Amino acid sequence: MATFDSIPDIAHVEHLGADGPPRLLIEVPHGADRRAHYDAWRSKMVGPLPDELHCFFHINTDVGAWQYGRRVAERIVAARPEMSVLLIRCLVPRTFIDTNRVPEAMDDLAKGGMTAAIAPYVTAPEDVATLIAAHRRYVDLVARAYESVCDARGFALSPHTYGPRTMAIAKIDHDIVAQLRAANQPAAIEASPLRPELDLITRKADGTRVAPTGIVEELTAAYAELGITATESATYKMSEATQSWRWQTTYPEQVLCLEVRRDLLVERWLPFEEQVVRDDAADRFATPLADAISARLR
Repeated sequence: MATFDSIPDIAHVEHLGADGPPRLLIEVPHGADRRAHYDAWRSKMVGPLPDELHCFFHINTDVGAWQYGRRVAERIVAARPEMSVLLIRCLVPRTFIDTNRVPEAMDDLAKGGMTAAIAPYVTAPEDVATLIAAHRRYVDLVARAYESVCDARGFALSPHTYGPRTMAIAKIDHDIVAQLRAANQPAAIEASPLRPELDLITRKADGTRVAPTGIVEELTAAYAELGITATESATYKMSEATQSWRWQTTYPEQVLCLEVRRDLLVERWLPFEEQVVRDDAADRFATPLADAISARLR
C-alpha cells in the first residue's frame, strides 16, 4: 500500500477512518490560510517583496477550504467507519507560488481572473528556486495520491474558497496592497459584483462539462434546500493552467472542484486579517458534498 507523509512547511497529511488504501482524497491546494503559514515562508525569502504583503495573503488565501473539506471527510467516516480517507493540505501560501498552477503559468492568467504560478513580485533567483522546489515536491505528492485513490475507483474532492466580490485589480505587482486597499473602499466595494455563494468548477471555456455524472444537479438541489444558491462555472471556468484541470480531465467521473464564498464561512469578514472559520458554517457546506460523494463510493 502506498504511504503518504507530511512534508514540513509544504504539505500536511492526515488519514481518517479505517486502515487500508484510501478511497477518498481531500486535496486543498490553497490550504495555507494561517498567518503562521505566511510568516514561515516569508522568513525563507531573501529578495525584496512589497510592504505589508501579509494583507494580500489574508485577502487572497482560501480560508475555510480546509475546514469544510475536512468536515466532508469526518461526516463520511462517521457514517461509514470502514471508509479510509486521505487529506492533503498545502502549506505554501499562494502569495508566493500557487501549487494549483503549472509552473509555466505566468502573467497572462490575469485575463481569466487568476493569479500566476510564481507571483510577479518574487524576483530573487534564490527565492524562485526555493519555491519551484517546494511546488515540485507538493505536486509529486498529490500526483501519487490522485493515482492511488482514483486508479482504485475512489473519489477526490478539491475544495476552494473565494472572496465575496470580483474586484477591479489592474495587475498583481509590487503595488498590489495599495490596489487592494483602494478596491476595498466602500464606494469601490459597492461597484464590485457579488460572487455566487457556491460555484462548481466543472465546465471548460467552450462549455464542455467535466464532472461526475449527475453531481451538479444533485448538489444544486441539495444546496437549494439549505437556502444556498449553487452555480456552475459562473465565476471561473476550468483552466489548462491549473493542476485541477489535470486531475479533472484524467479522472472525469471521480474528481470534483468547487468554490465557496469566504464571507459565508467566517465569523466576520475582515479582508486584511486572519479569519476565524465557523464550525456550523463549514458543516453546512460540507453536508451535501458528503452525501453526494458517499453515494458514489458505494
